[in-house]
Amino acid sequence: MNIDHTNIAVGKYLVSPLAKPQGEGLYAASVSIRSGRGSATHDRVLRFSELFDTAAGAVHYATEHALGWIHERTSPVCA
Repeated sequence: MNIDHTNIAVGKYLVSPLAKPQGEGLYAASVSIRSGRGSATHDRVLRFSELFDTAAGAVHYATEHALGWIHERTSPVCA
């Protein structure tokens, strides 16, 4: 069973964090970062090796990393 949390729209991206139970009360984190529409849809999935004590902690970690990834790609480059 996966614990899916609310999707977050950030500009042209849709962030979908996920926590997956790993047994013994621990959770793994992953996140989907989707952009585009129809046949031009691109979906990047990040899976993290760290385990978390709570599903909320895993989702928070995945969300923060996704937002950082988006910020790196949408911030103007300073020369």
